[in-house]
Amino acid sequence: MINSNEVMPLITFEGRVPSEWLDYNGHMNVSYYSMAFDQGIDEIFEEILGIGATYTKSARMGPYVLQNNLHYLDELLEGANFSVQLTLLDHDAKRMHVFLEMFNESGGLAATSEQLLMNVDLTTRRSAPYPDAVLTLLSELQAGHDRLTKSKHIGAPLGIRRKG
Repeated sequence: MINSNEVMPLITFEGRVPSEWLDYNGHMNVSYYSMAFDQGIDEIFEEILGIGATYTKSARMGPYVLQNNLHYLDELLEGANFSVQLTLLDHDAKRMHVFLEMFNESGGLAATSEQLLMNVDLTTRRSAPYPDAVLTLLSELQAGHDRLTKSKHIGAPLGIRRKG
């Protein structure tokens, strides 16, 4: 059960940038931002919602990402500590809309990931409803997260911004 009176985003993953994650610019490569966000979602799915890897193996259902919008706002260098947190923006019987934020060790926002995910029956390869218990947890979580101040990066358009 999730206490909807606790309106904090869920801290999902904490890490440190290893040298193997660096690109030729000397900072964390874009693919590892995506991986860190993915590990954060996996942790929430497994530990809180009960629809992670264990559930996928037993129920033959699992999450598919339908859309992902990443914003890289500040670089992370080798050895930098970071954390990822998740806010549930919306959900229905088969889908959830989440917003993840990655913070550097000083608390500065390094990146965001806005994702639309869908539960899929791995036998039929078609969408399927989440179990009732999961829908209850999602409703409780969203009730709390609906009261959070929303990031200006949610739903941000992609394009070149021109002055004037």
